Amino acid sequence: MTSLLFVADPLESFKTYKDSTFAMMREAARRGHTLWACEVSQLLWRRGRRVAAQGARRIVLTGDEHAWFTVEESADLALADTGAVLMRKDPPFDSEFFYATHLLSQAGREGARVFNQPSALREHPEKLAILEFPQFIAPTLVTRDAQAIRAFHAEQRDIILKPLDGMGGMGIFRVGADGLNLGSIIETLNQHGAVTVMAQKYLTEISKGDKRIVVIGGEPVPYCLARIPQGSEIRGNLAAGGKGVAQKLSTRDAEIARGIGRVLAPRGLLMMGIDVIGDSLTEINVTSPTGFQEITQQAGVDVARLFVDALEKALASSR
Repeated sequence: MTSLLFVADPLESFKTYKDSTFAMMREAARRGHTLWACEVSQLLWRRGRRVAAQGARRIVLTGDEHAWFTVEESADLALADTGAVLMRKDPPFDSEFFYATHLLSQAGREGARVFNQPSALREHPEKLAILEFPQFIAPTLVTRDAQAIRAFHAEQRDIILKPLDGMGGMGIFRVGADGLNLGSIIETLNQHGAVTVMAQKYLTEISKGDKRIVVIGGEPVPYCLARIPQGSEIRGNLAAGGKGVAQKLSTRDAEIARGIGRVLAPRGLLMMGIDVIGDSLTEINVTSPTGFQEITQQAGVDVARLFVDALEKALASSR
């Protein structure tokens, strides 16, 4: 058994009935691993010392839905003294997240084992990581040029525009064939050429769900979570009111997930959340992908167990 440090958002903010990090913690605790937790703001390095989590908390799970943990002790914990560090900070991938990955990289040089690897987090931003896999994606444009966006719309007629640093469906716009509000939307997202945005062909299959496929150790979980838009909403994200329905992977889903897993898992991405609409890849989520509990509850596949299995295997192979 070993100690696991979770670098995450405040524990008090967890919605334990659906939180994937909580599911990881629960499975790890069931196996006897010791749980520690801290926030990104607690990471610290000082010359002559190792990267540490100031005031990290060792916690025990209570089984209560609300008061779900107790703090057994608080201590300054050197990351290299833990069995593993799990970077589970939610997006956005802003400057502070970026700086945190550099501290975690330093911890890795000091002997800490960090998952996902900090360098892999930096190299695979969640919107742009798909560019490496053109064979799987729909028509896509990444640019700061407003005229290029207009030309893309004229060609595709129905498009989605989104910021590169968004999460949970935030900042996503659809522009149909009539081009209504295209100029205003470009100005809002592009800020007169100052900000790079992504445009993608609108995929009508979104009505059947934006499928979150969890890939662990390079292999997809056999069920995905289809996040289905509700009412007049175009976004399937659960944070935007989408309904999550577990579905068995299609042949195409598995092809995309395995194709990406074979390439990215060896780079240090132990776990990813791949988003697919219809037959097209739309995003690769590497920071703190979710969907564990919904898939487990609806399909009976224990995703947290699969994850901790893969984590323990990775730790054993790195010794």
